[in-house]
Amino acid sequence: MNAKRKGWRQEDKARKILIKAGYDVFRSGGSFGIWDLIACNQNGWRMIQVKTSYCCPADRELLELYKAPPNTTKELWIFKDRVKEPIITILK
Repeated sequence: MNAKRKGWRQEDKARKILIKAGYDVFRSGGSFGIWDLIACNQNGWRMIQVKTSYCCPADRELLELYKAPPNTTKELWIFKDRVKEPIITILK
């Protein structure tokens, strides 16, 4: 499986998890933008970057420097191979 397809599958897994939890989910088109998914419900917004296996320090720093609006969390979801649930990190 190529990297692009693998990334899309992990984003789709994350989207399904969020929908099941009661969120409306919006996907960033193509490979543009810093966030892969934006999710919202009555409690607030979640901006999510989905990675497979690893997030390099430069990418993580870029995510942490992003100025999020109030009532919004910035999250890094890492899906490891052969593990069903992602490792979710709330960023500063």
